[in-house]
Amino acid sequence: MLERRLSGTLGQKVWEESGLGPSADIDHLQRRISALEQELVDKNRELDERAEELEAARAANRDLTRALNLQH
Repeated sequence: MLERRLSGTLGQKVWEESGLGPSADIDHLQRRISALEQELVDKNRELDERAEELEAARAANRDLTRALNLQH
């Protein structure tokens, strides 16, 4: 049993060092990239929402300015 575990551990290490399989660092980086890509999608969605809110506020401001100018 110990021999099998040692063999498996050494085999995994050789596999990773050979470049044939993904290293733990590459797996970690790929997960990080995926997380950052999702965060970017979320932030872009928030930015779009804020831009729509800003445009609506500007339109309301123009309407109020026109209404004030008509009163004078």
